[in-house]
Amino acid sequence: MKIKNENLPKHIGIIMDGNGRWATKRKLPRIVGHREGIKAIKNIIEVAVSLNIEILTLFAFSTENWKRDREEINGIFEIINNYLVEEKNYLLEQNLKITTMGDLSALPLNIQIKLKEIINQTKNNTGLIVNIGINYGARDEIIRAVKIMIDKKEDICIDNLQKHLYSGDFPDPDLIIRTSGEKRLSNFMLFQCAYSELYFTKTFWPSFNKKHFLKALRNYSKRERRFGGNHNKKQK
Repeated sequence: MKIKNENLPKHIGIIMDGNGRWATKRKLPRIVGHREGIKAIKNIIEVAVSLNIEILTLFAFSTENWKRDREEINGIFEIINNYLVEEKNYLLEQNLKITTMGDLSALPLNIQIKLKEIINQTKNNTGLIVNIGINYGARDEIIRAVKIMIDKKEDICIDNLQKHLYSGDFPDPDLIIRTSGEKRLSNFMLFQCAYSELYFTKTFWPSFNKKHFLKALRNYSKRERRFGGNHNKKQK
């Protein structure tokens, strides 16, 4: 599991895409893909913990996902609810700190309660931060931050906007991974990923395992990040 180059990202964002297509390809109901997709999260967490990654931001449910079939939406929330119940002890034992970004108030009440419980129970943990994007959209997030600045009569500037984002306490993601072969950000952390490295894989999320994750990290470790600077000066 060791990666020779120590140039690893501190903050990784993952657009977990392709659950429905994974199921359809196997002639299974789409909800089966979502069930398998949530199981894949544990493998990625284990690798991130072993490599001392600091923050893992997972895009679980977007503001646009409400446009899906109601039966599928209800199924997704049932899966999330079950995950929070069944994996609660695991999350606590691993010293993970759970945070969220997005408007939780629109979620089913049982999901709101369980998320708030696990956030409170893990708030003092010192291990990997698992930041869950749920009912999250970057455009809404930016508008929300601007409204806060206006309400507080703050200067409209990058620093103030950044601190009012859901992820304002975190450094920007170093690496964004998207599964399923799609090559777009789909309203995910648009402000924060201005200089993030992007990695796209055709693998559907339920099939994205430790091997695929390590391949993405090795790819990242070979890149030279310049943040708009001189090609001959490697910036850290």
